[in-house]
Amino acid sequence: MSDADHIDVPELSLEDFLVLEDDRFAPENVCLVTGAASGIGRATALTMAANGLTVVATDIDEAGLDGTVETAAELGVEGRVETVAGDLREDVPEIVEAAADHGTVAFLANVAGMQHVDPIEEFPMDVYDAMQDVMVRAPVELAKHCLPRMRERGFGCVGNMASVHGHYTTADKVAYNVAKFGLRGLTQSIAAEGDGDVRSFSVSTGYVKTPLVTDQIPETADQRGVSVREVVEDVMLGQSRTGEMMTPAEVANLFAFGFSRHASHLNGGDLRFDGGMTLTYE
Repeated sequence: MSDADHIDVPELSLEDFLVLEDDRFAPENVCLVTGAASGIGRATALTMAANGLTVVATDIDEAGLDGTVETAAELGVEGRVETVAGDLREDVPEIVEAAADHGTVAFLANVAGMQHVDPIEEFPMDVYDAMQDVMVRAPVELAKHCLPRMRERGFGCVGNMASVHGHYTTADKVAYNVAKFGLRGLTQSIAAEGDGDVRSFSVSTGYVKTPLVTDQIPETADQRGVSVREVVEDVMLGQSRTGEMMTPAEVANLFAFGFSRHASHLNGGDLRFDGGMTLTYE
């Protein structure tokens, strides 16, 4: 990394996407992706479209959704990318209904996330509530409305974007930590009630080159009283055995695998791709 003060969010290309042969990856089946205006959500929407599904991308950021559609056209992905703008704190039933207008909702990727950095005693509770609404309550409500459609179809799968912070925690991110542990609980709850026809899985990564991550680096530096370079090299990557952050496409490919027939025994489990961050020590 030549400049630790600046981390580029990588451009997406068709060659980045994992494309799998799967009869269920068909245009009549819909993959609903939240947080699809940027970052991992956008990459996941494009990856699933590259696999031939009809993707319904949702986000509160309408301009960002337009950018996702434009990128899909530029890359020439096989499947369609449709959009529905909405607020996950208020519009979940309407979002699912809109998705169902484009086919059978068979796959749900709960990717939308938020971040705020403050110690517990200073953490603003309105921000805490908003983060729990978007990252925990909304995925539960989305599952509530999608699961009956999946059962009617005879199959379905829910993928939840968790984190290494759903396994262990870091200081000053209480709302994020709690939410990611909650998503792993949701994943296992869906598996417990899925009766084998509807699966679920979570994805836990370390730091990924997304705006959500790069935008928090200066704030984390201020909170810890260290430099930006130290945040990247010591805080973010200090425990990882892999010296590079993941890219959004690499994370999206985990969703593609998890949704596919190749992951038929992945149910309630977590795909932990953290470069050795949580399972090794010096």
